[in-house]
Amino acid sequence: MAQYFNISGNITQELLAAGGNARISSVMLTNSHDTLACNVDLYIEKKNEGKFYLLKNTTLPIGPTLLHDAVSFSNAAGEFGLYIKLTTSSGTPSVDVILK
Repeated sequence: MAQYFNISGNITQELLAAGGNARISSVMLTNSHDTLACNVDLYIEKKNEGKFYLLKNTTLPIGPTLLHDAVSFSNAAGEFGLYIKLTTSSGTPSVDVILK
């Protein structure tokens, strides 16, 4: 089942908590801001182990959708969570995320 998120601000947000029993095979990201490109980090994190990046400092221009369909992730074992971090040099970024 797909999960949908509207994320805005220079923030880091948890998309899937460790142990949530979700499986994903693709991530779609769309910059929904009218005039502002932003940078995206998408990563899994294991407590006391660190971050493992799927996307690192990737510029998401205004309008297009980025499809990352080479993902095979499950948080059922309770070890990894999925996170997204948005940054810009100025303004408030806005990104729509669909996990399938």
